[in-house]
Amino acid sequence: MAAGSSGQPNLRKAIATIKDSTLVGIAKVNSEYKDLSISILKATNHVEVLPKEKHVRTILGALSGSRPRADVSYCIHALTKRLAKTHTWVVALKTLIVIHRALREVDHSFCVEMISHNKSRGHLVNLLHFKDDSTPSAWDYSNWIRAYALYIEECLECYRVIKYDFHRDYSRTKRFDTSSLLEHLPALQQLLFRLLACQPVGAARYNFIIQYTLSIVAAESVRLYVAITDGVLNLIDKFFEMQRRDAVRALDIYRRSSEQAQELSAFFEMCHSLGFGLRQKYVKIDQPPASFLKSMEEYVKEAPQTLMLPW
Repeated sequence: MAAGSSGQPNLRKAIATIKDSTLVGIAKVNSEYKDLSISILKATNHVEVLPKEKHVRTILGALSGSRPRADVSYCIHALTKRLAKTHTWVVALKTLIVIHRALREVDHSFCVEMISHNKSRGHLVNLLHFKDDSTPSAWDYSNWIRAYALYIEECLECYRVIKYDFHRDYSRTKRFDTSSLLEHLPALQQLLFRLLACQPVGAARYNFIIQYTLSIVAAESVRLYVAITDGVLNLIDKFFEMQRRDAVRALDIYRRSSEQAQELSAFFEMCHSLGFGLRQKYVKIDQPPASFLKSMEEYVKEAPQTLMLPW
């Protein structure tokens, strides 16, 4: 029994290698997009290493806004099909890494195209029910993958709402008016909620591919938090002149930002405990005085209500 059990991982790896080779062979013969198909398969194969950079570069090039839309659509379809059909954690994770990198490194047209595909075909990065139970470690990896996929989905939803990339223009919330702040800040806070859920547990804490993805997520958290904080400070400047309806919404945003600041501090501590990001300058998070929150709550009680005209 012991010998048979110890041989199972090797057997699984052998089968995975055969699958990869077979799919690449089919792509060489049948695909109209032969080179791109091969790059996608090789970047997301079963080998437990990061996606090879030369294959990722080929994929990112195919997703550029300068390429024909048919090429971009084919690439999105191939990646999401790969994601939907796999039951292997390493294939799912490497595919998510490629999609995530595309969101960050390709121009905004890719994000728009993904949102369009989501509308017509449902959520393309939906891995809510993904599970690889081949080993106890794979189970832990699956938990991380589901959280990471939800974060990527939320990146798309956030872009759909705010219609700009906060990574490239994270100070924009400083310039928003009240209505824009009340619309955009909840979307940014929901994205931070999904980001904070990306905390590996068990064996996932020590997997180097997961640590790589976590380092990307942690780096993104800094600009996301700055965008939220700048927006909240802008909102506070306008708060004591708001009608009651807007003030209630603004108070909810303020409360949530305070809670998330504490959670983000714990998230940074978790990153440090895993031994990476030690040189990363994370933002210092200070809590506002309780007296200020009380002042906001008192204002809401007395704030003028919007005048409703009779018809």
